[in-house]
Amino acid sequence: MTDLGVLQEGRVRRAAREARLRRARRRRVLRDITLAAVTGLGALLIFMAARTSNPATPHANAAAPPATTATTHPTTPSGYHLTPATRPIRIGLKTQLRSGLLFDVRTGRVLWTKASRRTVPIASLTKMMTALVVVAHARPNARVLITGEALHYSGSGVGLLPRGKKVRLETLLYGLMLPSGNDAAIALAQHVAGTQGRFIAMMNDRAAAMGLRCTHFTTVSGIVDQGNHSCASDLAIIAHAVLTQRRLARIVATRNAVLPFPIKGGKLWLYNNNPLLLMRYPGADGVKTGYTVAAGPCLVASARRGRKWLAVVLLHSDDPGGQAEQLLNAGFSTRGA
Repeated sequence: MTDLGVLQEGRVRRAAREARLRRARRRRVLRDITLAAVTGLGALLIFMAARTSNPATPHANAAAPPATTATTHPTTPSGYHLTPATRPIRIGLKTQLRSGLLFDVRTGRVLWTKASRRTVPIASLTKMMTALVVVAHARPNARVLITGEALHYSGSGVGLLPRGKKVRLETLLYGLMLPSGNDAAIALAQHVAGTQGRFIAMMNDRAAAMGLRCTHFTTVSGIVDQGNHSCASDLAIIAHAVLTQRRLARIVATRNAVLPFPIKGGKLWLYNNNPLLLMRYPGADGVKTGYTVAAGPCLVASARRGRKWLAVVLLHSDDPGGQAEQLLNAGFSTRGA
């Protein structure tokens, strides 16, 4: 074979070898792409299955929730949140108010606000959360043992609880929410959690689960101001939870009640402290009063008229009944509110 033939044969062999190498590389690339696709699809299927079985669990790389403003609030597990109205109500209150909010109970639309994210003591408005935790963890027909600890209370109380006897849980819920019984709060907390400390932990867990940003509890009744605080925006969320819980909504809308009670005569008469219910404000249906020196007079009040359902939160108010009436009147008279 000539030198030219040898050279040509070498070129052919090199070309064939390079062609084989290129085919081998293409096969490896194709295999790697296929493996990556299968692995990615498997991870996606596992992720989707996990989200389906536990939809409340966020993705590990999900963005943090946005910071709240004076008129917005993170969505709660029920989907309820506060949003600013397109045209908020402009109103000048006749008396002083440290913090407040007027909102639509059904939609969460905020119609008027004043320093609604200011964190302040809340006195017996605390009992709204106490009641929510009780109804979530105790049977409606349960009977509650009255301990000596429940009788050693300060501030407002039912006042007739018989030591060592059992009282219907529903009666104590009325005693908690109408005359704002601190003794009822202690008895209910012990029934549900064994101790007040464990019950307070449950209250704070519930607040965290609801996405409340300025709420913390150190007492089951609100009698202690230090460390026991919230804000108007958070209290609106709590009030909505109370008003949409059937048993509690019935209780907080009651002006007075006569209930079974293990004392002579077998009856207990209870009267609501809510000024709107006392003055028979049209449509009034809740919610809770409160007072300590540090918190001042506080009120969460609600009312319905036709299809409108509005509520106010008033913190450290010089005239909670008058301000609630003024704000609710303005809300009901506003078109589209």
